[in-house]
Amino acid sequence: MSTVLPMSVPETHDELPLALPLELTVRDPETIAELWSYPEGELRDEFALKALRIGVLALKQARGQLDGDLVRREGDRLLSLLQSRLDEHARAVHERTATTLREYFDPQSGRFHERVNRLIGRDGELEQVLRRQLGAEDSELAKTLAAHFGEESELLKWLSPDESRGLLAAVRGAVEEQLAQQREHVLRQFSLDNKDGALSRLLQELAERNGQMTGQLREQIEQLMRQFSADQEGSALNRLLENVTRSTRLITAEFSLDEEKSALARLKRELLQLLHEHREQNARFQEEVKLTLQAMSVRKQEAARSTRHGLDFEAAVVELIHKEAQKTHDFAEATGNRTGLIKNCKKGDVVITLGPDSAAPQAKIVVEAKEDVSYQLADACKELDEARKNRGASVGVFVFSRKTAPTALEPLFRLGSDVFVIWDSDDPDSDLYLRLAVSVARALAIRQQQHDASLNADLLDVETAIANIEKAVGGLDELQTSAQQVGKQSEKMLDRIRIMRNELSRQIETLRDKTAALKHAT
Repeated sequence: MSTVLPMSVPETHDELPLALPLELTVRDPETIAELWSYPEGELRDEFALKALRIGVLALKQARGQLDGDLVRREGDRLLSLLQSRLDEHARAVHERTATTLREYFDPQSGRFHERVNRLIGRDGELEQVLRRQLGAEDSELAKTLAAHFGEESELLKWLSPDESRGLLAAVRGAVEEQLAQQREHVLRQFSLDNKDGALSRLLQELAERNGQMTGQLREQIEQLMRQFSADQEGSALNRLLENVTRSTRLITAEFSLDEEKSALARLKRELLQLLHEHREQNARFQEEVKLTLQAMSVRKQEAARSTRHGLDFEAAVVELIHKEAQKTHDFAEATGNRTGLIKNCKKGDVVITLGPDSAAPQAKIVVEAKEDVSYQLADACKELDEARKNRGASVGVFVFSRKTAPTALEPLFRLGSDVFVIWDSDDPDSDLYLRLAVSVARALAIRQQQHDASLNADLLDVETAIANIEKAVGGLDELQTSAQQVGKQSEKMLDRIRIMRNELSRQIETLRDKTAALKHAT
């Protein structure tokens, strides 16, 4: 079974259509039983529309209760999800910060401590630099001095022993002595055993600076840890937790029914107000339904007191045909209780004998009326054929009850010398169909008794009038059904029905005039 998506509903009732035609098939036994208790037509349609309105309002009221439960469940789920996400985020921030600080400042494996050891430790980078610059033999200082005062220097070339040995020796001795003193002084300054040396002072100052930096760094780390401690009042993490707690409290308060001004409490009040309005509307609607049902009951009682109600279907047909026969000065006789030409056969409820003023005096028309759901068109043809033979009639009229008539039948149609009509004994508007059926049957009876060629033109007019009647009856029944289902357009359709009724009445007069002309012509 395919799923049909609902159409979008307009925002205002002014955008809705004036009417929405529906064609439904009811399969629920209780609903069928209740609908069947009303006669087919306006009463049954009106009851079905009222029942549909009651069901729609009940579904709308139930849908409002389901939406309230859904909002409450979604609110609880949202608060639980938000609390779990905040706890998870706080744990992740704390773990990530502790890991990062431990990686850089751990006394055993921290990167900062390792870097300081590589700088000032034994055979460290600082010691290697000093050794390269101030070493005993291959240092940069020794190379510089050798270049300026060594054997290959310009000074020694100028003071060669071959030139002046005494001066050179004195200068050499003085220079060597000074160099030895300077070397000893320099080495003493860069010896770790000399506590007053430059290297010792450098290392001491570096150690002091390192201690200060370590203390400052430790203090900064402690300050940072205090900022991320939940126990420290005023810390960043504490402030964050307070903000989260305050936000959670605000959110919880908005979704709490204990707070009068919360969003959920306001939603509850609005829902209760809507439910109260729905109850009032339902009460008014129920009162309207009661009044409508009372009006329908009054109409049923009035219908029960009408002159035709209480008669069975065949008796009602006989009564109407008697009245119609009096208008055309014919004789109508109820024959349903008497046998006819066929032995022990009582088929044929009414026999119409055309009067002396008609174009075919003594011509007979038999009428068979049935309010039986088992009768189909084939059964009616067979019944009417036997009725014509039993009553000696040339034309037959079979009257179906609208309550039991087969579906898809026209209200009035002709098959050869037989006329079939659908009539409702409780609907005075359908009397026109039975009157038309009798008029068509009279025209057929008159035609069968006419053989003069000079009357062919009048007979053609009779055939045309019969065809027009059959066509107009079909359109009249369709328009009447539509007029009962449509709202504001019903006035136009009823005007059209009135025009067609007048046209049918004119066609009946034409038939009477033509049959009268045929009578005088004969």
